[in-house]
Amino acid sequence: MLQEQCLWNMTAPLIDTYSQMNSDTEATICIIGGGYTGLSAAIHLAEKAVKVILLESHTIGSGGSGKSVGLVNAGTWARPDDLNIALGEAAGERLTEALGQAPSLVFDLIKRYNIDAQATQAGNIHMAHNAKGEVDVDIRYEQLSRRGANVEVLTGSKCHEYCGTKNINKALLDHRAGTINPLAYVRGLAKVAKDLGVTIYEHSAVEALEKVDGYWYARTSKARVKSERVIIATNAYTEGEWTEIKKTFYLVYYYQIASEPLSGEAADRILPYKTGAWDTRLALSSFRRDDDDRLLLGTVGGTQLKPKSFYQSWANAVQKSYYPDLPAFKWQYEWTGSFGFTQDHIFRVMEPAEGLLTATAYNGRGITTGTLMGKCFADYIMTGNRDSIPLPFKTLEEAKVSFGGIKSGFTELGLTLYHAGQCLRIIG
Repeated sequence: MLQEQCLWNMTAPLIDTYSQMNSDTEATICIIGGGYTGLSAAIHLAEKAVKVILLESHTIGSGGSGKSVGLVNAGTWARPDDLNIALGEAAGERLTEALGQAPSLVFDLIKRYNIDAQATQAGNIHMAHNAKGEVDVDIRYEQLSRRGANVEVLTGSKCHEYCGTKNINKALLDHRAGTINPLAYVRGLAKVAKDLGVTIYEHSAVEALEKVDGYWYARTSKARVKSERVIIATNAYTEGEWTEIKKTFYLVYYYQIASEPLSGEAADRILPYKTGAWDTRLALSSFRRDDDDRLLLGTVGGTQLKPKSFYQSWANAVQKSYYPDLPAFKWQYEWTGSFGFTQDHIFRVMEPAEGLLTATAYNGRGITTGTLMGKCFADYIMTGNRDSIPLPFKTLEEAKVSFGGIKSGFTELGLTLYHAGQCLRIIG
């Protein structure tokens, strides 16, 4: 029976729980948000013996970090040359290089601290679903290989083998990438941070943030943290009225559905090397296998105002498109998360006031971008060198998105129509 339940909650080890903050305390750095960015920053600061307190409003991984697909991808959705156009050549190349190394940062952290993240570093595949998609794959290959990235174009029988379907004839295999259980990873990061001396509080939502006499005070319902600097690492799951960073992105929802564990021909054929994958559709479909050999399908879009059967019909249509000869999958879990989105697909880095740092709008690349930015924030705090940040700072006003709620609503409407078209076989 299909359950409305995030798969990762069922398969990630519950390592530790953390108490609520009930009394005033002090630290050198206060981090707000217990996801990839906040925990990466905490670890890299604690490695330098910096006293850190981290406040999580709910539980570790309860936001986007515990609901993602688990693809450890390099780069952004934008092509490298497009980043150069948007940012200027020097800044664009810096960002492409930094994000190209981000998967290694993730996998190195996992190996160095022996995190049970169910990691597979077999590469990920960008599958061209039509002729236009094949052109996009060729363009991306040319731009990435020109910069020395370890990428490969798959065609013909090799492409069919890697993807598990003969309905994809060209794909881009990025050998730098891979997959993880995202909730297991973020819980593992929290344990590492704790072992390094970071104090973590759960159920400690920040209600106010103010600067008094040169120190920052983060106030929860029970107590305050006094610190020299604050990192706001809440991104798309920012809550409360104490900050305006929510205005620097608009929300896009992401739906996922997981099958029962595959067996037989389906298990042998579909993504046999445990690569993650996504296609070149306007409203992309993502594909991956988990540690128990389930198939996970995902796509941009939320469940609001849709019938229960809407995405199940979509998932069945995707199966018929890519795996028409296999028996119908038995779906076991479904869930929805959200991410911060910008129209140029570039995240934002801000220093709204002295001693206050934040990054938002990872555009669905939170595992790598968040882990990288946590380290970059730690480096910047330790050295004072802005070159530690691979993206130019924006002011809060520059980063704000106009009519974010309206854009989110229109995006959702467009995605709903697109998926309905897929189900009716109007859209290929």
